[in-house]
Amino acid sequence: MKKPWAGRFKRETSKIAEHFTESISFDNRLWRYDIKGSIAHAKMLGKQGIITKEDSEKIVNGLEEIAREIENGKFRFREDLEDVHMNIEAALIRKIGEVGGKLHTARSRNDQVALDIRLYLREEAKEIISFIKEFQKTLLNIATKHLNSLMPGYTHLQRAQPVLLSHHLLAYVEMLQRDEERLKNAFERINVLPLGASAIAGTTFPIDRIYVAKLLGFDDISKNSIDTVSDRDFVIEFLSNAAILIMHLSRLAEELVLWSTEEFGFIELPEAFTTGSSAMPQKKNPDVAELIRGKAGRVYGNLFSLLTIMKGLPLSYNRDLQEDKPPLFDTVDTIKSCLIVLNEMLPGVKFNTERMHETAKEGYSTATDVAEYLVKKGLPFRKAHGITGKIVLYCIRKKKKLEELTLKELKTFSKLITDDIYSCLKAEESVRLKISQGGTSPDEVRRQIKRLNQLIR
Repeated sequence: MKKPWAGRFKRETSKIAEHFTESISFDNRLWRYDIKGSIAHAKMLGKQGIITKEDSEKIVNGLEEIAREIENGKFRFREDLEDVHMNIEAALIRKIGEVGGKLHTARSRNDQVALDIRLYLREEAKEIISFIKEFQKTLLNIATKHLNSLMPGYTHLQRAQPVLLSHHLLAYVEMLQRDEERLKNAFERINVLPLGASAIAGTTFPIDRIYVAKLLGFDDISKNSIDTVSDRDFVIEFLSNAAILIMHLSRLAEELVLWSTEEFGFIELPEAFTTGSSAMPQKKNPDVAELIRGKAGRVYGNLFSLLTIMKGLPLSYNRDLQEDKPPLFDTVDTIKSCLIVLNEMLPGVKFNTERMHETAKEGYSTATDVAEYLVKKGLPFRKAHGITGKIVLYCIRKKKKLEELTLKELKTFSKLITDDIYSCLKAEESVRLKISQGGTSPDEVRRQIKRLNQLIR
């Protein structure tokens, strides 16, 4: 088949150039959206009298037949036809004759591919949001089961204060909620119809873009034809949001790796989501969690790939934009697979709550409670902080825990200390008293679980 631009050229395209410039090897996954957009375009052409209604119906029927062939695996994509658009158009012309060539009236592959990507990304963004919600529900279920399980909270990877395991897990639910909100917000900019911009300047035909937008479920149409065909901001925004999302998943994966070590001993990962060693028979490796952590770098790279492609492009369309699809497709696939595997793995994680509880009581984790105790007795916080630091230093020298100090020993640091201090030295009491909004007290965590369950429905 001749190239669509063959009229201008005297020589055929080099086979090497054909292979180098083809995109069908990766953009064939857009076929469903390409056909959907073409059907809407054909209906509009018929409605506007740009082509006859009879021709419009022939084109629509032909496209629907091609869709069934692709769906049933009976369609062969050809590299010499370059991309998904030309493969489908060529098949249409073979099927219904020259009438098929009328489909490309009043459009260009420039606005056609922008439409395909928006239709694709609109659907994938919705699915990713649904996966996020399912994972949030899984985390909430685990948090509810461990409402009273204590663990050490960390800052700088050093034991800081006792917290509830449920509170810790809710931190990830909140991160995911922001991820969901970002994707929903970006959806407004994805859901804009580009078709009608044509190659760069619009078209002389009396097209009805609003009609096409309604057929395809777009909320708005693009406003500037030059910007329309060269715009990939909506892809970059999605990739940016995806990078933040996978950063959150990577942080969780890192904690699963750490917590599963003998040094921590907080969890046991399910065997179905771990692997062994080919050389060391005793090993049980957290490979799934490690791969999620590793794939974060891949998603970051995809974002920077498209940013780099776009940074030097003059207006409007340039062939460089063909390279937008591999990083987009890879990010979508990676994000979905990470959410799916985490959602399947986490319910099988066994939490060593006894180990967590014991660790929560170590490392002078209630020292802040001592300082706050002294503040309640009338001392300025900075002075109370200094006194508490000296108490901790004394404990380190004497190799004692805070709760092992006698009242006489404690009084040497401040006469304000009485025997009521011992209640705040207990990790359980420390957690119970963290009643501020967003704090780790059981009552507050219950409220947060209830709020999030209502939010995520």
